[in-house]
Amino acid sequence: MSIQTRRERERVERERLIVTAARELAESEGWDAVTTRRLAAEIEYSQPVLYSHFKGKDAIMAAVAVEGFAELATEMREAREAVAGAREALAAVGEAYTAFARRRPALYDAMFTHTVPLPFATPEAPAALWEAFGELVAAVTPIATADDDPGLLTETYWAGLHGLVTLMRSRRLPEKAHDQRLRLLTEHFAAARGET
Repeated sequence: MSIQTRRERERVERERLIVTAARELAESEGWDAVTTRRLAAEIEYSQPVLYSHFKGKDAIMAAVAVEGFAELATEMREAREAVAGAREALAAVGEAYTAFARRRPALYDAMFTHTVPLPFATPEAPAALWEAFGELVAAVTPIATADDDPGLLTETYWAGLHGLVTLMRSRRLPEKAHDQRLRLLTEHFAAARGET
């Protein structure tokens, strides 16, 4: 192994360590606790080492968000592929999406709530973002009518899911009725598109 190869491998390992530490700290104490000083202490590297990998906390959050999108895409794909039928797939993806947000609130915040330096809905968006959106599209497109724009329809369903998650997490909606709300969203969304 060349020195260059070893250095690159070590660099990738340090980046992985930084991102993992940021995720763990955010999930246990919230994003306000994630500072470059705190991360440097957690991973036992100096702050300049962190800055050699990331420009600052926002860049670290963006790396965490990209990881989150990849994980969300996998979970939605597995849920969608585990069922038969368009309505069932839509429901499974909605359940996977909301379960992900509830299980990993700090990760979800990095992906959808905090401002991070990631391009969304552009060709420059990281592949993981397109992959996650693609899983929503794959669930929504089968219920689309000829008059629907599948992309806009998907954005609308996604907005409904995000709204449910956000309102429940902020305690504007009681947790106990989550399953009913999710079922209503899916059933009415599919019914409005002609899927029965």
